[in-house]
Amino acid sequence: MPTNLAIDDELLERARVIGKHKTKKAVVTEALKEYIDKRNQMKIFEMFGSMVYEPDYDYKSQRLEE
Repeated sequence: MPTNLAIDDELLERARVIGKHKTKKAVVTEALKEYIDKRNQMKIFEMFGSMVYEPDYDYKSQRLEE
């Protein structure tokens, strides 16, 4: 699916050099993957404080004794 985007050439070149990419396409693809990963990681933070747990649960009881 061809797409035309107006991307700052200086930023694109800096990202290409830093990321050691050979093409502009590789830079944009990697940047999009990192953006998606970052957003998915941020969803985990939203879960903090929302988990229900049993205060009487003894997690140590399930450990194997040596």
